Amino acid sequence: MITLRQLRYLAVLAEHRHFGRAAAACAVTQPALSMQIRELEKELGVELVERRPGEVAFTEIGAEVVRRAEQVLGATRDLEDFARHGGRTLTGRLRLGVIPSLAPYVLPPILPQLQRHYPDLRVELRETQTLGLLDELSSGALDVVLLALPVESPDIETEPLFDDPFLLAVPATDQRPEGAPVRASDIDRERLILLEEGHCLRHQALAYCSGAGGDVRLGATSLATVMQMVANGYGITLLPRIAVGVEVRDGRVRLFQFEEPGPGRTVGLAWRRTSPRKSDFRALGQLIGETLEQQAGDGGVLAAGTDATTAA
Repeated sequence: MITLRQLRYLAVLAEHRHFGRAAAACAVTQPALSMQIRELEKELGVELVERRPGEVAFTEIGAEVVRRAEQVLGATRDLEDFARHGGRTLTGRLRLGVIPSLAPYVLPPILPQLQRHYPDLRVELRETQTLGLLDELSSGALDVVLLALPVESPDIETEPLFDDPFLLAVPATDQRPEGAPVRASDIDRERLILLEEGHCLRHQALAYCSGAGGDVRLGATSLATVMQMVANGYGITLLPRIAVGVEVRDGRVRLFQFEEPGPGRTVGLAWRRTSPRKSDFRALGQLIGETLEQQAGDGGVLAAGTDATTAA
């Protein structure tokens, strides 16, 4: 009979691609993990793993078994969540994933409110790029993800929370006239500084600038680095409005609005369609929306940059 332990070991082996590292992650000996994988292969009557010196490769059938095993493990975690949380809202552990272009701007106001309104909730955070978060969400390693929509997956349900328009950030020495609306054709792609490959913000910016000439030559791992490069005159960038209050700290940067319809993104939550905690996620979304709306009323993250057409 196939066991959940075997499926967990297989999923961890697929993650690490190495028996020794997978065994360490599972807190078992390498022979014990290897034996469980062989027992699973025997039970299924197929070879799942190609054992090579120093590495592990999966057969075509093995890769599909891994995918289905992750679905089973995700459903098992959903069952555990259902039993543990029952009718209580936002209690116990919540594994929350956030993309890097949102985490520094949304989490500081949100986390204290979660602690105040839901004291029995323990949040575990994971910050990484969109594809990694979605993989972990599908496998059950995360419960819910805060990211830019849309998400193209029939197994994932989403809820939009707010729109986050982009502004053009330029050095203070830029000669553009104040108040001039910016068009995509006004952007010199050779001066454009964006996040590195894999960040959805990069792809959203490039999609808007697709009609402009030239190639993007500079990239960075964080918006903080991008904005320091802009402030010091190395180029220009598209900055999400939600990041203005944190990333634009002095008069070395000017901000301009785009001509409508301008670039931007819709921020929302995503969770597995099979999860029993949908009421939790909707409560989380409501709290995020209310908190950021209050921040906007106080001149905070959502309000910052709304009328940004001059030096910040």
